[in-house]
Amino acid sequence: MNDAMAFTPNHDEWSRQAFVGSLKQFINFTLEPKLHESYEVDLVPAHIAAGAAAPVKRDEAAALLEPHPLYKLWSSLTFHSQNLMWESVQRTTDRIIDSRIEQFRTLSSNPDRLGDMRLQTELLVKAPISTTEIHRQPGGYWRERRADDVEQALNYSGTVELYRNAKGMAADADARSGSDAVGRFIAASAQRRRPDLAPKAILDMGCGTGEQTLAFKRVFPDADVTGIDVARPFIRYAHAAAESAGVPAHFAEMDAGHTDFPDASFDLIVSNILFHETSRAQIKDIFKECWRLLRPGGLVLHLDVPYHPQRQSLSRQVTNNWQVRYNGEPFWTGFVEVDVKAELIAAGFAPDQVIAEYETAGPATYYLFGGSKAK
Repeated sequence: MNDAMAFTPNHDEWSRQAFVGSLKQFINFTLEPKLHESYEVDLVPAHIAAGAAAPVKRDEAAALLEPHPLYKLWSSLTFHSQNLMWESVQRTTDRIIDSRIEQFRTLSSNPDRLGDMRLQTELLVKAPISTTEIHRQPGGYWRERRADDVEQALNYSGTVELYRNAKGMAADADARSGSDAVGRFIAASAQRRRPDLAPKAILDMGCGTGEQTLAFKRVFPDADVTGIDVARPFIRYAHAAAESAGVPAHFAEMDAGHTDFPDASFDLIVSNILFHETSRAQIKDIFKECWRLLRPGGLVLHLDVPYHPQRQSLSRQVTNNWQVRYNGEPFWTGFVEVDVKAELIAAGFAPDQVIAEYETAGPATYYLFGGSKAK
């Protein structure tokens, strides 16, 4: 992405954001591992030595872990680092928002634009999604405070870069320019599973800022690529960012569980971390819509978090549940408890065509799920 729509902190703003990223890095990679070690090495053995049984449920582990001073420190720092994150990116957004809105207006009204954007006459987002500040983003994804607003998407874009820094992935200016790596990973995973797949039409559900959506056009240049989302500021931003990057793509304000596309419109349907940010009831609707929209011979492949309880130690289940309770991830638990294979089959996919697997790329592990439709 060039600078037309990019989140571009100045020196002092970036320094502050880099501090927040470093603080999160310390919490995630120094403090939290020490907390889990203390649970296994100190708390559980002491509990057993006192004549009690070892915890076997998350609530039992929480009763041991939550009174510990290290847990209280981790909890406090995690909570306040999230506040600092939103406050630090807001400073940059407040400075550049007017210019980005002007860029959006210029790019979206250009008669020679490469793609297009479609907004609804009424907001589509409904409770409980509309009443949730996911990630504790002030105002949620949907807040609009001015005409043609892109503020919430710009803030989100800034936090993506900050999170990359927290994970050691944005140590230089080039890394801060944006990355479509996850989209490319999903595309590569689709190609590995279906080497014969040559999609003519691709749908990215819950496209957000559109950063990952553009990867599918780059990997499949002959495909018509569409991104949808219920957050209107994000659709505006995604459209302008695509135009700024010179990548033709379509964006629409649309509910992934109830689109207005005709049956069998797409050869490849994807999403990136959509499902743990929507309600459990909505998951059923999205799977049904995927089946309806998929062409014979097509593939659905969604990527999301791999934090299923059976893969996590008890102490990690406790810290994950903290995120659900206090850090703007209320739908996380509902998602990881869903039997996605059963829901995909109920939506219409044949049992032998369903995918639900974990895949590792470098230090990250992803949960990939979906299915194919026979020709």
